[in-house]
Amino acid sequence: MEEKVQKGDYNKPKPRPKAQNGFQTIVVREFEPADKLQVQQIFSEGLMEMIPDTALRGLRHHPESLLLYSIMTVVCFVITMCWWVIGLLPAFVLCGRYFFSSRVIHGYLEQAMSTDMGDIEEFYMKSPDSRLWVAALEGKVVGVVAAVGQQKPCSVELKRMSVDRSCRRSGVGVALGRKVLEFAVTHRYSTVVLGTTAYAPAAHQLYKGLGFRCVEVTNGFVTPGARWSLLERIFYRVRHHHYSLDVQNITLNGQH
Repeated sequence: MEEKVQKGDYNKPKPRPKAQNGFQTIVVREFEPADKLQVQQIFSEGLMEMIPDTALRGLRHHPESLLLYSIMTVVCFVITMCWWVIGLLPAFVLCGRYFFSSRVIHGYLEQAMSTDMGDIEEFYMKSPDSRLWVAALEGKVVGVVAAVGQQKPCSVELKRMSVDRSCRRSGVGVALGRKVLEFAVTHRYSTVVLGTTAYAPAAHQLYKGLGFRCVEVTNGFVTPGARWSLLERIFYRVRHHHYSLDVQNITLNGQH
């Protein structure tokens, strides 16, 4: 089943070249084998954006890490009594955060590619309780999302959502999210859940705009692919936001 959504339906989309009919149409359809390389590329590029997001933007969200780095600064000064060492410490901290964020996220990508994202048909397309969709714009795949049903509790997990950077804030993410909600309603699931470690406000705005609410935040979440060494604990730390949406009273057009 395909869902077509005009970009003009969403708030303040970025201006883009118009198609011959005056609109660019987002087509959300089921994954096909020919989409595999494009889907994997969009997914991996989206994950790579998490490296600076976690290492840099995430720093101000973790006062415990800032306190630890401040203590490290004082200890270094007491031991060395060198101001240039103190001056270099912030650069060392940022490099450490970037390095370990990169290592963990590459490990997570490796794990995903060796399981579900490496064999999409097997993991998502063979069972009636799971599915993966792509969003296409003028025939080009620009977004991806997956849904996995769980009987206990009776819920659907929204997974692997990623949108090509050039097509964000133009309704693609909303169209993909609505497709998962439609899947949950037609299969009689009671809730849709998702988890994210993103710090970028746009991701959280998207989920809230679809009707999700944050029900739990886990500080110090253990990311799949993490080795959890001492240095990793010092320089890599993320928050996991768990979102939920009750779909029992939702209609197929996404309106309560």
